Amino acid sequence: MASAAIFSSLRRSRSPSLDAFLAPVDLENDVAGLLKTLLTISSEIVSSFSDKTPSFQKKNSRSLLRKIKLFVVFLDSVQDSGDSCSNLQPTVVLCFKELYLLLYRSKILLDYCNQSSKLWLLLQNPSISGHFHDLNQEFTTLLDVFPINNLNNLISSDVIEQIHLLQKQSRRGNKLFIDKNDEVLRLKLFKILDEFGEGKVPTFDEVYELFVKKLGVFDARVCRVEIEYLEEQIMNHEIDLEPSSSILGGFIALIRYCRFLLFGFDEDEVETLKGNSNNNNKCFKRGKKIRGLISKEIADTFITIPKDFCCPISLDLMTDPVIISTGQTFDRGSISRWIEEGHCSCPKTGQVLVHKKLVPNRALRNLIMQWCMAHKIPYTPPENSDIGNEPFPAAPASRVAVEANKATVKLLIQQFENGSEFGKSIAAREIRLLSKTGRENRRFIAESGVIPHLKNLLSSQSAVAQENAVTAILNLSIYDKNKTRIMDQYECLRSIVSVLRYGHTIESKENAAATLFSLSAVHDYKKRIADEEGALLTLAHMLRDGTPRGKKDAITALFNLSTHIDNCVKMIEYGVVKALVEALNCETVAEEAAGALAVLVRQPAGAEAVGNEETAVIGLVEMMRCGTPRGKENAVAALLELCRSGGARTSERVLKAPALAGLIQSLLFTGTKRARRKAASLARVFQRCHYDSLRVSETGFRLEYAFAAANAASGNLDSGFQAETVSVSMSMSVSVS
Repeated sequence: MASAAIFSSLRRSRSPSLDAFLAPVDLENDVAGLLKTLLTISSEIVSSFSDKTPSFQKKNSRSLLRKIKLFVVFLDSVQDSGDSCSNLQPTVVLCFKELYLLLYRSKILLDYCNQSSKLWLLLQNPSISGHFHDLNQEFTTLLDVFPINNLNNLISSDVIEQIHLLQKQSRRGNKLFIDKNDEVLRLKLFKILDEFGEGKVPTFDEVYELFVKKLGVFDARVCRVEIEYLEEQIMNHEIDLEPSSSILGGFIALIRYCRFLLFGFDEDEVETLKGNSNNNNKCFKRGKKIRGLISKEIADTFITIPKDFCCPISLDLMTDPVIISTGQTFDRGSISRWIEEGHCSCPKTGQVLVHKKLVPNRALRNLIMQWCMAHKIPYTPPENSDIGNEPFPAAPASRVAVEANKATVKLLIQQFENGSEFGKSIAAREIRLLSKTGRENRRFIAESGVIPHLKNLLSSQSAVAQENAVTAILNLSIYDKNKTRIMDQYECLRSIVSVLRYGHTIESKENAAATLFSLSAVHDYKKRIADEEGALLTLAHMLRDGTPRGKKDAITALFNLSTHIDNCVKMIEYGVVKALVEALNCETVAEEAAGALAVLVRQPAGAEAVGNEETAVIGLVEMMRCGTPRGKENAVAALLELCRSGGARTSERVLKAPALAGLIQSLLFTGTKRARRKAASLARVFQRCHYDSLRVSETGFRLEYAFAAANAASGNLDSGFQAETVSVSMSMSVSVS
């Protein structure tokens, strides 16, 4: 029996019908229909693959096709016997059903060999040869047990003679065949990979001999196809097959280097570049060329997935939810890739990860399974999903991949220095791709001196070149030391802000905003960014009128900038406060807008500006009513600081807000720990106002009772509220294209 791993892989990538792996039970009593089906399948295999042999596995493919051709003749002869074939013995019918399975598996294996990349076929040479051998063995077994003598009256003697000859040949030649030339070539590839790891870069002649003459890689397009195919194997977690994902990463880096060494930068890649420019700079959507089965089923039925069942990173239904050290839940695949890329913080809260253990969220997984069953959506928990107490085995980039990528970056820098404008655009795209993952990649790319060249492309008239350049800078900025390199580069910050203001595409502007957010993680840079002409004004405009993603990028950048005390006046002057207040009505950014307002109102100027906005208090109170738990925390914190810093008139407006007392009471009992603390402080302010005016109403009494009850319940809310420092919680993450 052929290995389950390879056929599981083939089913995932080619998605044949389940009927391909089951005997045709519906033809149990229809022998004529069974024969017709067998003849159709075998004829289709012969016509499809006779003139389309794969680059490798040629002899194994031809040997299998010769057997199937003979079965076509044999089946055609049996079918020509007419009504006689309906009286076949049960043993003959059973053998025909087994033949059905073998033919379908043959079709899948041949299709796999023809559609796989050349390099992948070569790397899998021993394994795939084993699958051909397994099929040949099963054909031999079938021929041995086939009661051919029972068909003497149905088929001609020459056909019977050919079947007997095939039986003898199958017994004699039923040995594992691995093409020696293919195996030598495979070992040569691994040798070059090892030499790369030792710092020995292959010469042009060596690369040309191996890739062009031996592998048949004749142009840059074929290189791209090879890279995309190998990346797909890694994304589909085909790690049950050799080689491992780390070795495949080394081969991808090797092909990328050979692609530029052999074919340069001047071939026509306009469509590819245009396609890349349309991709949003989101961390893990870049690899989702093929959506999972569950997501596809949901899309086909137009069912809305509950928000809590979706991974915050991929936005898809979670199949294996796990909890990280900050208490947030993500899908295992998404958070694993996030950590593998070198991030040490939670992508949702921005908190530093204390450890990298992934704990299965079994309760949520059971709820997801029940929901899928209720909506008739197929759901299969991944194997080994309960192994969550081990640290995430995120293998760093192999030394081979690092060395090959370093050699590639040298070629790209030469193109930046001496190439055409189109070539520079291609080089920027490659830097963007190389900087997507890995701290090591981001470090040596920046150290190689690429940032000045990317800065120059920010003012390019080419929309594609500009977008690739700003996205590459964004990716590089994730590595902390690169933030300094970017900010120290002459006029680089000004160029980034210029893209934010006048970028050729929406994606360029959004990625520029995300870059400002990334750079503003360093406190000393927050004022420099805010002082740059047009930065705050454009971010405020993007927050009001941008796309959903643009609003997210703008609000995260503005939040970071608001935490610097010297930026408050400028943010008021350029309309940021007004934009934040308006954003309270936007569901996608309301939570973060309330957090930024809570920071700004700590200063008298900020409190006055927010207090002057007619809808500010109403929006914050409404968020206390209907917001997310974190949004409620931020809203009550902002209202508390308004009372403390906004003066008597602003405090009066806050405390007279409709239903405020009831909302405070609700938070005291049902809010998160931080929300309860903030609500308790606001309750004290509320009470003092009533005591000072000697108007202790029924509402005030009810609030006082609730406050006392909450104190008693929590046991620790009675102390420290007078001097409590209000903390703000918001989601902080940097996305990678």
